[in-house]
Amino acid sequence: MTQKDFLQSLLDEADVRLGGDRPWDIQVHDPRLYARLLSGGSMALGESYMDGWWDAEQLDETFNRILRSKLQRKVRSIRTVPHVLHAALTNRSRKSRAFKIGEHHYDLGNDLYEAMLDKRMIYSCAYWKNAATLDEAQEAKLDLICRKARLAPGMRVLDIGCGWGGLAQFMAERYGVSAVGVTVSKEQAALARERVAGLPVEIRLQDYRDLDERFDAIVSVGMYEHVGHKNYRTYFDVARRCLSDDGLFVLHTIGGNESAVTGDPWIEKYIFPNSLIPSPAQTTRALEGRFVIEDWHNFGTYYDPTLMAWFANFDAAWPRLKDRYGERFYRMWKYYLLACAGGFRARHNNLWQLVLSRNGLAGGYESVR
Repeated sequence: MTQKDFLQSLLDEADVRLGGDRPWDIQVHDPRLYARLLSGGSMALGESYMDGWWDAEQLDETFNRILRSKLQRKVRSIRTVPHVLHAALTNRSRKSRAFKIGEHHYDLGNDLYEAMLDKRMIYSCAYWKNAATLDEAQEAKLDLICRKARLAPGMRVLDIGCGWGGLAQFMAERYGVSAVGVTVSKEQAALARERVAGLPVEIRLQDYRDLDERFDAIVSVGMYEHVGHKNYRTYFDVARRCLSDDGLFVLHTIGGNESAVTGDPWIEKYIFPNSLIPSPAQTTRALEGRFVIEDWHNFGTYYDPTLMAWFANFDAAWPRLKDRYGERFYRMWKYYLLACAGGFRARHNNLWQLVLSRNGLAGGYESVR
């Protein structure tokens, strides 16, 4: 059996054809692809796409089919073993490396993110329940978080991982609170300060581990994924010491179905270094003795349309971005957004919102949807 035939036999389980005529079928432009994929696994799949060795008209659906069939478990390369061992034995998200993710990913360029995201620049899953556009869905998500946190005028709120300040701005304008937002991205902090000018919002370039002051409520959106499995307890310790006795902590995060100590090698190298999608077990172990889980809401299927909207915006803006970023970046970013969309469509990943209290709310908590 040739390498091509063997690879096709694996792809048959996902109903994906090499050279097929359906939108999710793979078109091979370089015959060296077969050997490269079989020896290099996930890393080779992404890098060969960046190199232009293959294409798929509907890349998101290609990944939906591959991930839903669990094909990745059968082709996991032996080359990933050292990577997993290194992640298990070291703390790649230690404090001395806290600003690496900001420099690598979030500091790429505000022009890129302004073009790709909604008008409030919210870089996390939107809430599409009653929304027709990305702007509407992101605003619905922000309001959902505020209602879950039971915000009221005069409260002081902490936003751990505040991005470009969109949530802090929304909380101040719509709910009459003051806010402190922390980020490890210089570019995010600079633009966020411009966007919240005139509001009772402070934006800090600061690692979450340095926080030690009290707030009436805490929110954290799309940041827990950068904490790392060795730091989950520290993260929740910080949140507990900063939260008032009767306050609520709303945690918005991508979540995985299985525990791991390292993420996808390609995503780690090119998109999110030192990051990890947490599992339910890892999260509940870290929460034990620190917080009471008042609510756990999964709306991961909404990340699929969010990512597809981001790609549509990015693709439409590419003519004015291409001179700065280049063709290889385009293929890398397209692969990132559409592969992730397929992953959420396949239910390979989830999106959780947890509502946490220090000691359990007297009388209980009524879920907000």
